[in-house]
Amino acid sequence: MRIISGTYGGRKLQPVPGTKTRPTTDKVRESLFNMIGPYFTGGSFLDLFAGSGAVALEALSRGMQRAVLVDRQFAAVKTIKKNATMVTKPDQEVVVWKMPAERALTRLAEQHEQFEIIFLDPPYAAQQMVKQLAEIQKLQLLKPRGLVICETDHTAELGAQPHYQLLRQKDYGLTMISIYQGKEETT
Repeated sequence: MRIISGTYGGRKLQPVPGTKTRPTTDKVRESLFNMIGPYFTGGSFLDLFAGSGAVALEALSRGMQRAVLVDRQFAAVKTIKKNATMVTKPDQEVVVWKMPAERALTRLAEQHEQFEIIFLDPPYAAQQMVKQLAEIQKLQLLKPRGLVICETDHTAELGAQPHYQLLRQKDYGLTMISIYQGKEETT
């Protein structure tokens, strides 16, 4: 596992020890960033089920300014912190929280946080993606026209979602990537 491109392209990342996480493959990550970027000039990124942190750290390597990485597993948080020291610039902000996704969403809303990109990749067996998409919208965590990227099992059917426009969906065998853009709310 490595950073694919950007400032730290080619740097190796440590995986989370054990079998409780399923890292996004380099191939899927590269394709994902080619669809949404591939490079950025600032902005903030939320990785709600961060694992090793590879996706958010890739975003930072490609120009994002700030990333919030959330995972409830101690081994994942420890790995994220180690990986972040290898692939961030001093002017970038990396925030790492050990907590469940639901609590993180509430805390982010209390802090009036908003993100250009939110990445959701929960454990496939425990996906609550539709609920999380609704919560993100309700709590106004996505900046106008921001993106929510959902990585799911290829059998999951997210389809159309209220408050979001499905921009693209791509199947990678066992993995499906769905990219949603927040709709402009009219009052």
